[in-house]
Formats: sequence, C-alpha cells, structure tokens
Amino acid sequence: MKDNSGYISKRKFMEELRRYQNGSVSRRHFLGVTGLGAASAVMGAAIPGLRPTAARAQTDIGDRVILATWPNYHDPENFEIFTETTGAYTQVNVFGSNEEMLAKLQAGGSGWDVFVPTNYTITTYVDEDLIEPLDLSRLPNYDPSAFNPRFADAGTVNGTVYAVPKNWGTTGFAVNSDHEGGSAMSSWKAFWDRTRDDFSGRTMVHDYQLTTIGNALKYFGYSFNSIAEAELADAEQLLIDAKPHLFAISSDYQPAMRSGDAWLTMCWTGDGKQLNVDMPEIRFVLGEEGGELWSDYYAIPKSAPRKDAAYALINFLLDPEVNAREVLAHGYPTPDQRTKDLLPEEILNDPILYPAEELLSALEFGAAATLTDPNRAELMARFKSA
Repeated sequence: MKDNSGYISKRKFMEELRRYQNGSVSRRHFLGVTGLGAASAVMGAAIPGLRPTAARAQTDIGDRVILATWPNYHDPENFEIFTETTGAYTQVNVFGSNEEMLAKLQAGGSGWDVFVPTNYTITTYVDEDLIEPLDLSRLPNYDPSAFNPRFADAGTVNGTVYAVPKNWGTTGFAVNSDHEGGSAMSSWKAFWDRTRDDFSGRTMVHDYQLTTIGNALKYFGYSFNSIAEAELADAEQLLIDAKPHLFAISSDYQPAMRSGDAWLTMCWTGDGKQLNVDMPEIRFVLGEEGGELWSDYYAIPKSAPRKDAAYALINFLLDPEVNAREVLAHGYPTPDQRTKDLLPEEILNDPILYPAEELLSALEFGAAATLTDPNRAELMARFKSA
C-alpha cells in the first residue's frame, strides 16, 4: 500500500507558496508543511529566496539577519537583493499581534535583529528596556524631514529615537460583496450583526486584542481604546455571542478569504488592497463609527545578536526606491514623501490606501495602556477559550 501521509495537494502547495512569498509564514513552516526540507537545495534555484544564495558582494555584517514582522508585509524580491548585495540572508518570523511580539522579547532569547512594532507599543518597550536607542549615523537613508510627523513621532521617546517609520494604515473590514445581497455593509454594527445572522460561519476576527476588542467596543460607540470595566463587559458579551458564528480567530485571513471559506474579516489596509486587486468583489470598508489608525516602525531589540546586520537591513529598506517596491508589493501607504514621489498616481489616489480626511478623522491611534491592561488581556483569553 502506498503511504500518502506526506502528500500535499497542488492547491495546498500553491496556497502555502503564496503565503511564504507574501511573508505570512516562515521559511521553516513552508519547508515543513510542503515536505521540501530535504529538497531545499534543489528547489532553491526554482523558488527565489527559498534558501540563502551566495553573495555577490561580501560585507562584514554576517550571513543572516532575523526580522520579526507582520503577515503579507514585504516584497520578497527586496530581501533577495539585500542578500545579493550584502551576503546576509533575511529570515522572516511572522507574528499576528503586538502582544505576541512583546511577550517574546520579555521572555528573552528571541534571536531577532529587527522587529516591527506599532506606534502605541514603543513607550512600553522603552520602559522595559527592550529596545535599542538608534544611532542615526548608521541609517544614512533616514531623513526625518521627509516623513509625515503624524506617522513618525511615536518613534521618538523623551527626545531619543528608538524606531523609524515603516508605513501606516487603517483597520477596517473586508467583505465579499457577492454575499452581501442588497445591503452593503458600512459599519461595525453591521459587521457584528450580520456575523450572527447571514454571515454565520464565514467571519474572521484578528487574533489580536487591540483590534478585536476595539472593534467590538465600536459597536456600542465606545472608544477603540477603552479600558473602562463596564464598557469592556459590553464588548465581551458581544464577542462571546459572536464566537459560535466565527469561521476563525486569526490575523492571517487572506487564504480563507481567497478560497471563499470566509466572506468577512477584520482587515488591515494592505491586505484589503491585495485582496481587492486580485478579487475585485472583495471590498475594504472603514466602519463609519471609527476604528484604528496606526503606524508601524523598524526597531532593534536590545538583545539583538547581529546589530550590524540590523542597521544594514533597516537602512536598505529605507532607501526610497526599495521602499517604493515594498509599497507596490504590500499595498500599505508610506509616510515618506521621497517614496511617494516615486509611486504612480493610481496608488496615491487609491481610496483604500489614502482615505479621505473625514474618514481618517474618525479613527484613533492605539493607546499604550491597552497593550498592558490586564482586563483586556483576560477578556481576550476568555473569548478565545469560550
């Protein structure tokens, strides 16, 4: 009898390949799931970036750099160019929440050289002495005057720069309009009500307390960042009521939306754009009650074992031409005017990437208190275990 225990279908292989190429999963995960671990040396020539390549230009930064980042957040070709230029291979570790990143660094031994925190978390990293003050002389591609302060200021704490801007975005939801019927969703009220009605079994929420709890709070008109016990109790009841109707709790929602298993999901800007480009029936919506406005940064952990490589990677990614390729790949707006000058008009005028100011004005930046608030952490744990 033939042993099919290691069999992977063509469809599953292509899904995993796309997730790997988009940065949704690590190289280790991809090789393990597809069974290519033993064949990686052969496949490396067929799938660029599958394994480190010999450097064409040697530097003294070592042979690798480890980046902790978010799903679908980079252009893999840029990492290939970085390897060709420096000899250092970029190992990408993907996370779905800032809580995960913080816990990993608090535990020690992360091995990360660079990570991508969100604006509201940086003061916590500073207070806990987990983040490296940046030596800007080692980042010649960083020009503070080129960045929109709205999306750059959070990287500076008490006059010291700890993080430099990557990009910014919003948190809304993506919906497959083929299933909306005659009533298009425009609010978080509709998101939660229809999750418990005709979208039952087809909705995904983030595995991330800030957005999942925050967007439940918006159902009642509360602040996205509320830590008030009575308001959190209302949000918890809504989440518990919705739990049996969810398809999944995951921050990596693109595969399910693309396959049609999910029809509705909480969604970040770039994912919304990626989905809409490939499947125009998927709309990205900013809930009319408000929600989250955020900015992400490049930073170096205090414990980074390869700081030379960390500075080299950040500086490389801050190059406007490199960053323009990043934006075209991941679909998140940039706060760097130099990069914007290189982008086509259709990107700059895209309402998903650059919403009208009146829509942005209803959004809130995450607050530092939400990251460490025990009530929100416990609420999320109860919701996930319910």
